Amino acid sequence: MSHLIEDYAMIGDRHTVALVSRDGSVDWLCFPRFDSDACFAALLGGPEHGRWLITPREEARSTRRYLEGTLVLETTHETESGTVRVMDVMHPEDGRADLVRQIEGISGTVTMEHEWVVRLGYGKMVPWLRHEPDPSRHGGDEALVAVAGPDMLILRGPRLPHPQDHRHVDEFEIGEGEVLTFSMVWSPSYLDLPEPIDIDARLKETIEESREWLGDGCELEEYAEAVDHSLLVLRSMTHAQTGGIVAAPTTSLPEELGGSRNWDYRYTWLRDAALTVQALQMSGLGNRSVLWRDWLRRAVAGDPDDLQIMYTVDGSRLMPERELDHLPGYADSRPVRVGNDAVWQRQTDVLGEVMVALEMLRDEGMEETEDSWRLQRALIDDLAQDWWELDHGLWEMRGPRRAFTHSRVMVWVAMDRGLRAVREHGLDAEVDKWEEVRDIVREQVLTDGFNTEVNSFTQHYETTEVDASLLLLPLVGFIEADDPRFVGTVERIETELMPDGLVLRYRTSSGADGLDGTEHPFLICSFWLVSAYTLMGRLDDARALLDRLLSLRNDVGLLAEEYDVGQGRQMGNFPQAFSHLGLVQAVTILCRAMGEQDAAASPQDKGGAASAERSAG
Repeated sequence: MSHLIEDYAMIGDRHTVALVSRDGSVDWLCFPRFDSDACFAALLGGPEHGRWLITPREEARSTRRYLEGTLVLETTHETESGTVRVMDVMHPEDGRADLVRQIEGISGTVTMEHEWVVRLGYGKMVPWLRHEPDPSRHGGDEALVAVAGPDMLILRGPRLPHPQDHRHVDEFEIGEGEVLTFSMVWSPSYLDLPEPIDIDARLKETIEESREWLGDGCELEEYAEAVDHSLLVLRSMTHAQTGGIVAAPTTSLPEELGGSRNWDYRYTWLRDAALTVQALQMSGLGNRSVLWRDWLRRAVAGDPDDLQIMYTVDGSRLMPERELDHLPGYADSRPVRVGNDAVWQRQTDVLGEVMVALEMLRDEGMEETEDSWRLQRALIDDLAQDWWELDHGLWEMRGPRRAFTHSRVMVWVAMDRGLRAVREHGLDAEVDKWEEVRDIVREQVLTDGFNTEVNSFTQHYETTEVDASLLLLPLVGFIEADDPRFVGTVERIETELMPDGLVLRYRTSSGADGLDGTEHPFLICSFWLVSAYTLMGRLDDARALLDRLLSLRNDVGLLAEEYDVGQGRQMGNFPQAFSHLGLVQAVTILCRAMGEQDAAASPQDKGGAASAERSAG
């Protein structure tokens, strides 16, 4: 391990993502798609597993930022001899797979190191490399071409690195006012070399398009930057053509250093994608979600019994889990996994999250297609028949199936949102069974999912353990936030799941997940608590926790899955959609409540203000 997880920034083209370290090393990149094999895999090993490094030779003070309203990365290196600025960008929506790195001399003269180590197949395959005449000239006379099997990578620039010990290296000086631009493009190896892009024109288009998508941005005053940036992060993890939303662009970044809780998140979970759409909707960008709705319709088409909890970004169903023994893992955390066997799990909550997202789109005026509603109706009908089956729960437990309380609540949500679609939006369905199941499930949860002895809802029906997913109950409308049963649940979470002031998912010592080892607080759980505090009227507590969470972002505003409070560092796959969508949701709910509080306190507000809870719903 040479870099902390938070030392990385991301750039992407909405087909894949590259992670760039503070010192200028691209240590993770899967071309051409999020779940393709990595060509740079130093993140999970060392430089010998592939990277692209451009950095000052001498010690430097490095600072970085994204250009406003974009994910165009700009890193400034200050050395004793001078200052250089490196801009890293991937151009979206042009059907290509390019990564551009531009070095500009700002002052003095700086000696730069350039190292290009291509290792295809997740750092395993050394490609065949050759120099070829570059008819584009692109500032130089040749292109450096790396080929292995179906993949080809082409490096262009004014001076190319030369071979040395199975690497390509170079050293050059750059002075004030000089600009050197290098570009790398992926292509199938059986095609001719792709033409170079017009870098200046594409950079301008990329910046303008990103800012146009964001629009006027968030109107939440002091939190606007955090929300807008999180929305851009979520967008970068949404495939530009298919609409599939990946949970994270990485695999096997550990939940515990040296541990085995290392998973591949480069796929589209129905739940995560639906929650991302909800975050977009809450931020006024719901009209950007049509692509995802159409992805959903294609991915789950067919027999409802074949519904999966996750798919690839193009809707494919197979992602067999295997271990990559040739990679030592991040900080020696093994195994390194690709694929994910959780695809075969039963998670009864998933349809509920999907139905909430689709209802939000309907409420905002998105026209429901006949195909989409027929699909929803079939899925609800199917769930109404087998909702009582035990499942693996929101957290993908690898232990026995249980009657998880959150899962049962989300069955209630699926039925409830289906009924609303019929009664409030005039859609057609036979709803007697839906209504019957909704009422039965609610009574069951309030009886079997609540333990009077500990005065709280429980993780599942056979335990007294508490679980952070229970914080969602008022957010989905199952119970009022001031209900004593929910208040008691929050008190237990504060007592038992917050040893360091951030929220754990559950106590791993209970053995419910069937895994060895421990984990750190999941960031989305703490964002859920911010939302719960808000709905309970504890606005000072909500704001204090939110401010702490925002302080955990790295210098370019990114969050991983977890946070190790003891070491003061981020853990888990990075960046994590769950964390960023939780941020957007928590800020939106809190700011609405604060605005309503201000309005209620104003003597001009004769009509009063709606409650924060109604606003959240």
